[in-house]
Amino acid sequence: MRGSSGAGPALPELIKRLRAAIIVMMLLFLVLIGRLWQLQVMRGDGYYQRTVENVVHERFLPSIRGKILDRKGVPLAANRLAYNLYVTPATYPAAAAELTKLLGLTDEEAAKLQERALAGAKRSAKTPVLGLEDQGTERAALVDQANLRLPGVEIRSEPYRFYPEGEVAAHVVGYMTQMNADEQERLAGQGYGQSEMVGRYGIESMFENYLRGKKGKERYAVDAKGKRIDDAMAAGLIEGERVIDPVAGSDVVLTIDLKLQKIAERAVAPYAAAGVVVVEVKTGRILAMVSKPAFDPNIMTGHLTRADQALLDSDPRKPFIDKTLRMTYPPGSIFKFVTALAALTDGQVTEDEKVTCTGQYELSGNTFDCTAAHGALDLLGAIQHSCNVYFWHLAERVGLDRMSEVARDYGLGVPTGLGLNGDAPGRIPTRPWYEQRGKYKVGFATNAATGQGDVEVTVLQMAMAYAALANGGTLWVPQIVARVLDGDGKLVLEYEPKVARQIKTPPEAVDVWKRGMFKVVNEPGGTGYPYATSTVVTILGKSGTAEVKSKSRRERLEERTMEGWHPTNSHAWFAGWAPAEDPEIAVVVMIEHGGGGGKVAGPLAKAIIEGYFTKVKDGGQSVAPATPTVPHPEDKP
Repeated sequence: MRGSSGAGPALPELIKRLRAAIIVMMLLFLVLIGRLWQLQVMRGDGYYQRTVENVVHERFLPSIRGKILDRKGVPLAANRLAYNLYVTPATYPAAAAELTKLLGLTDEEAAKLQERALAGAKRSAKTPVLGLEDQGTERAALVDQANLRLPGVEIRSEPYRFYPEGEVAAHVVGYMTQMNADEQERLAGQGYGQSEMVGRYGIESMFENYLRGKKGKERYAVDAKGKRIDDAMAAGLIEGERVIDPVAGSDVVLTIDLKLQKIAERAVAPYAAAGVVVVEVKTGRILAMVSKPAFDPNIMTGHLTRADQALLDSDPRKPFIDKTLRMTYPPGSIFKFVTALAALTDGQVTEDEKVTCTGQYELSGNTFDCTAAHGALDLLGAIQHSCNVYFWHLAERVGLDRMSEVARDYGLGVPTGLGLNGDAPGRIPTRPWYEQRGKYKVGFATNAATGQGDVEVTVLQMAMAYAALANGGTLWVPQIVARVLDGDGKLVLEYEPKVARQIKTPPEAVDVWKRGMFKVVNEPGGTGYPYATSTVVTILGKSGTAEVKSKSRRERLEERTMEGWHPTNSHAWFAGWAPAEDPEIAVVVMIEHGGGGGKVAGPLAKAIIEGYFTKVKDGGQSVAPATPTVPHPEDKP
């Protein structure tokens, strides 16, 4: 037989099919080769780079922040080693529960971690962000021991801001906090990482660009679980420099003398709220500046809890507001130099002219009460006894606008130029100012003459004004930074005293005011006698008791008060300088709602002045006891 119906295909058909299969296999092979060529040759660099990006990470190396030093080099802000906890946003959710249990995190800490991780994820989910600052050795050890169970969680040993003096000069020095979202966006182009802390107040904020230094950078490799691998194993993956060293920030040297600062802070310690400024008469350099109540920068820098924040925010004394620069107050009788100089300069009064004070003053149907019925007084006696009636008479003669001119000559009503913590301008009202707000009344000038009504000043403004009175008319721009030094101690910047203006008040007019100040402190009957009378150095001064605007009964009841402080009490002021001849320092003390100026603020100013001459000047050498003498030979008791 020639074949069978059950036989397979003929040989030619098999060969045909085999050829087709080979062709298909060759085509598939060529496609595979092409794909491999595409992946390895055409896109190889890109895929390699992507692989490296997944394995090789970068982190900034923090620079050592510059120190803030007092004028003698004593640190007010420095750095110490701290253990900071970082989390990688992409992997943190898997580790959150374990980390919370391991460290015993509070609800507030856990919420902070979650918030920072979410904020970091919006920018770079694979870049570690600072989760919790300054965690201590125990927590650091726990994290290191459990690192295999905590993907994307690590402890970094880094320099951390530290304030060795705590609350001392807190408003001057300031504190640091982590940037908010807006700041992260705005400062990213300036080299700030999303986890960085920035100066938030005081010198920390004002000199941020000098203090922060320049960050370094480190590139390192991680395994699939995000854990760092040995640098030697990672060497083939990391191209270029593996480490770029950071550059330390510059040190900022202040004009503040820490010893005098502490003397001033101890002086006002018994009082609930106060402001003090001590300034060099001949340079405008600030030697001490106290704002009370204060805050501890160590707590504010990374350790502030919601409870702490709520307590500070609810304090009616407003501890976050600088009482020497930002808060404004009616100055009371320490403002009377403005009225006296205006009248003397314009020939509206002589020092011998007497006015009889019956204890009251009638004006336009209104009665103004003086502090006492002083009888017949000349101008020197009016300064000595702080007789309001005498100065109300002067106000009628010189007028509000003339007093405003003199006040502005002495730097009142405008910012001082220090540029720190707000530097409020205060308020020196004029007749047009009142007319814009309604009808002008003669009584407005009467109130202004004694530093009341709508007159408001800062403690620093008054310190600079009294320094100008003491030095013969040079109004300085206040200075609080002496120089800036780089990390090697080399000079970067040096600040010289700067004159705001030369005041052209006639010397004989200023001399009358000075002799009146002498009587205030050194003669019986003076409002500062014997409270500010010193046996160490002769002090010239003027007290002031500034009444506050009355509040409704409901407002008074709602105010949270404390012993010795109530929002309806007068402010106690004392302004002066020493020595009487060739003055060196001017001092202004303001006790917020403290009561009578001479009795309350006078002794504090005396303590500060005596502390300067016995413990600070010339290394703390004691000076010979002062014998008060009338600084003008023609002055009569």
